[in-house]
Amino acid sequence: MNPFRSPASTIVLIAGVAGILLVLYAWRLPPFATSFELTDNAYVKGYVTTVSPQLSGYIASVPVKDYQVVKAGDVLVKIDDRIYMQRLAQAKGALDAQRATLSNSFQQELSGKAGIASSEAQRKSANATLTRAQQAWDRIVPLAEKGIATSSDVDTARATLEQARAGVDQAIAAIEVSRETLATTIGSRAGLEASVRSAEAAVQLAQIDLDNTVITAPDDGTLGEIGARLGQYVTAGTQLMAIVPKDVWVIANFKETQLDGMQVGQPVTFSVDALRKAVLKGRVERFSPAAGSEFSVIRPDNATGNFTKVAQRIGVRVSIDPDQPQAASLVPGMSVEVRVNKAAAPQGMP
Repeated sequence: MNPFRSPASTIVLIAGVAGILLVLYAWRLPPFATSFELTDNAYVKGYVTTVSPQLSGYIASVPVKDYQVVKAGDVLVKIDDRIYMQRLAQAKGALDAQRATLSNSFQQELSGKAGIASSEAQRKSANATLTRAQQAWDRIVPLAEKGIATSSDVDTARATLEQARAGVDQAIAAIEVSRETLATTIGSRAGLEASVRSAEAAVQLAQIDLDNTVITAPDDGTLGEIGARLGQYVTAGTQLMAIVPKDVWVIANFKETQLDGMQVGQPVTFSVDALRKAVLKGRVERFSPAAGSEFSVIRPDNATGNFTKVAQRIGVRVSIDPDQPQAASLVPGMSVEVRVNKAAAPQGMP
């Protein structure tokens, strides 16, 4: 009796052959060997920018809505700016006061130079007085020795000479005082100029704070859900909304055993679940520098006794070819299935 004629034997045979074929297909062995690598561990990625204020205050206006398309520079949120306007006015007033003080320093310099000139003139006058007093003394001394001049005249001439000498010393001292005053005025000017620069910086900071009360879109894109509410008190870093620019790409996480022969520039096709499995084209752009497990918060510790080898995933970034109408419908987070032809020659990136 032929054992393969029984139904049970036939079923077992078919199941065995199917199992072998399944294993060959899973391991891409002949006759299922192929140059294409496929993964469904892939997603559309993009930049998601969280919009937050840089200062505190009450929200005065929210002129945008959920999922609205915006352009760079469009106003998203306005914060009550009354306090910041007054701070700017206060900073400008302090700047004007510092500039006035600096201007007064230049006037003091001119006054100091004039004081030096006046002291020089006084010294010349004192020198002239001293010369006359010295001449009078030189004349009266011989007369006193001959007994012609009285002792009163000699005393007067001596006192006049001493007074003239003191006047010269006083004039010289006045010149030194004027010069020191001028040097002090000029020396303190560097501090006054620094105070002016500090006040100017304070004005600029106040102006920046005032400008930051108006929050604008940093780039073209589409808004997510609006978290800001009219009258809400916000602080620096409060998440108000998110904006998603139009630039997107695909991150495909291939097993490390699939990467052999995969190169930058090779053509890629990927189907998008949300677009009824529509197929789009792209290029391998670059490879992750490490396996995904290396970027996890809790990294695996393989130095244990119960280690089990698991094929790691390596991220592959795929750029999307331009001029594909359906590419405009791609948004970050969509699931895709990526297919790379490792036999194809790498091509220039678009």
